Amino acid sequence: MRLAVQPLLTAPDARRQAEGLELELRLTLPSDVRLVEDVVEIVARHLEQRFVDRHSVHFNLRVALSEALINAILYGNGQDDRKGVALRVLFGRHAVEMEVTDEGDGFDYRILPDPTLPANRLRPCGRGVFLIRQLVDEVRFNDTGNSICMILRRT
Repeated sequence: MRLAVQPLLTAPDARRQAEGLELELRLTLPSDVRLVEDVVEIVARHLEQRFVDRHSVHFNLRVALSEALINAILYGNGQDDRKGVALRVLFGRHAVEMEVTDEGDGFDYRILPDPTLPANRLRPCGRGVFLIRQLVDEVRFNDTGNSICMILRRT
């Protein structure tokens, strides 16, 4: 597992600059769910020092990032230990942007079943993206569906 925290290497675009995203953290981890808790703890420790809303880091960020990493490992990479998961976090005092990318084929994020419907409530899976959407301010997927970008903002 490699970890690097550094100032942004490229000039931030206007949106990132407006949100005060100043630092970048990059991490690559193997497809092993046992590592998720440690990775989330590393990210949270870095952000708690700078992000103005520590409660959001303590709960919202930890749960959303855990769900995204677990989905990438289990469903994206199929727990194939030859595949990795890339994590990129941009952060400042008032915003955090987390991008999780797996090496899988992706999925169609536009047709996820609603886990709150009675027919889906007892299903053992299908709540991760729903939870993420409830906990962060913005969620985007790439066209392939193998990368999720989650943005948490606090003023």
